[in-house]
Amino acid sequence: MVHYQRYYYQQLRKGQVLISDLMKGKIIDDSDDDEESQVLGSVVHGHVNGYLYCKRGSSSPRIQFMVLFCMMLLCTLICVSRLLGFHYGFNVSYSLGVDEYVEMDSQFGSHGPLCSSITDGTICCDRSSFRTDICFMKGDIRTIPSSSSLFLYTTKHQETVAGDSTDSFKENDEIEGNNGLQIEKITPYTRKWETSVMNTIEELKLITRNKESDSDHKCNVSHDVPAVVFSTGGYTGNVYHEFNDGILPLYITSQHFNKKVVFVILEYHKWWYTKYGDILSLLSDYRPVDFNGDNRTHCFSEAIVGLRIHDELTIDSALMEGNKTINDFRTLLDRAYWPRIKSLIQDEEREQQHRQQEKLALSPSSTAMPLEPEHIALKQHLRKKPLLTIMARKGSRAITNQDSVVRLAKEVGFEVNILSPKRTMELAKIYRALNSSDAMMGVHGAAMTHFMFMRPKSVFIQVVPLGTEWAAETYYGEPATKLGLKYIKYSIHVKESSLYKHYRRDDPVLTDPNSVVKKGWEFTKRIYLDDQTVKLDLRRFRKRLVRAYEYCMTRRQVQVEVQTQ
Repeated sequence: MVHYQRYYYQQLRKGQVLISDLMKGKIIDDSDDDEESQVLGSVVHGHVNGYLYCKRGSSSPRIQFMVLFCMMLLCTLICVSRLLGFHYGFNVSYSLGVDEYVEMDSQFGSHGPLCSSITDGTICCDRSSFRTDICFMKGDIRTIPSSSSLFLYTTKHQETVAGDSTDSFKENDEIEGNNGLQIEKITPYTRKWETSVMNTIEELKLITRNKESDSDHKCNVSHDVPAVVFSTGGYTGNVYHEFNDGILPLYITSQHFNKKVVFVILEYHKWWYTKYGDILSLLSDYRPVDFNGDNRTHCFSEAIVGLRIHDELTIDSALMEGNKTINDFRTLLDRAYWPRIKSLIQDEEREQQHRQQEKLALSPSSTAMPLEPEHIALKQHLRKKPLLTIMARKGSRAITNQDSVVRLAKEVGFEVNILSPKRTMELAKIYRALNSSDAMMGVHGAAMTHFMFMRPKSVFIQVVPLGTEWAAETYYGEPATKLGLKYIKYSIHVKESSLYKHYRRDDPVLTDPNSVVKKGWEFTKRIYLDDQTVKLDLRRFRKRLVRAYEYCMTRRQVQVEVQTQ
């Protein structure tokens, strides 16, 4: 269910240079120009908030002067329009790649000065991010599920937004009645740009009320710690979205509270809490509040509504308190799952000892063998060979010659484990399998999210089917590299795709997948995601396996040398 809409935004990265970066001597992307990098004008691509985009290439001094003059003129016009209070009426998401917009987020302080400090009785909303809105409340806060609201009671008329936190306040707020009631609306989900899914998420109203004119402000449950309010609706049910849109943003938003925080969840699912309870228990000391299912009025003195998100499956340490990184989140996963993994190992030891005792009872004349658990012997064996775990798929994007791939991997020198994760499979068991592996391999899809369960400096091999090149790199390849994995991409050739048998040799589906992807998500999903399997060319793929094997053995040798010093 990973959507590809942002493919269009990303294309602007190719063949473009951000003028603000040219001034600093920094180039965004060194990729070659191609037909996907069409200019929006003959020289200047466009401008948003003072950012200009120009096509790379040589130009005469006269053209360079014209570009500089245009840049200065446009910047002047933008600054004047801001001073006069004008707003731009177009959607920035269609003019910028996501990465560029994230850079704008950080440069314009969407994660810094905005709402960094608010006073009692105020609401401050930061709507500057492309990915998410987030609001902060401080004072006498009450949950009102019946009206999908959070009330903030005040004893005097106060401005809802602290300072000049957001230019969008006048457009997004409402004022009702004569008692100064003020409303801020927010949809607490981290896919703000994706209208179709955001329309399915419950909207919350954050309302200030005058305590003196409203006698009905009882409190059933009082909390002495802040609340973080978010939704587990949307694409929850897909492991990629569960981590990217939910768990990681929740960590980013709440980890600085050191577990002294209550999670208030819209569209609460018991199965979601069971599945991620090990992680949630390390982020909060308290059971979550089911906003829609708990009709009691919960009272807080502080609340954050919405979640921060940085990028695909990663964390920007520059935007984190204490400079936390994705590796700190990986450490949290270790702490979350190891208690359960130890319990599983103990259960296996007891079961193995029981089997050995039964075997000895049936053959009393046989020599007693040491009651060594099989998993210990297996670990000793695996130390001789690196372990490759193949994330197997059935149906779409399955490897149809998987048995041959397994044999090839064994010939190269790997011990091979096949893992077919199901939605109901306990995450601790998946974590255990991948955390003990030297390499992980699989075809592009949501299951590749589990690369986060691999130890840093392990190998991640992603098989990239036709039509998924950009998504495979953006959603999994780049994040895996940021985590510290050795990422090896295997882009299949046309003849390795099942689509080769169903389309003419000159069909754009085979010859130009990018043009098909540009038609929209429906085409991408139907053709490349739901209707494609792969049969790997063993000769080609062997080179990737050999590279992965040599890396694993070199790393193992380095570890041995370090231990012997």
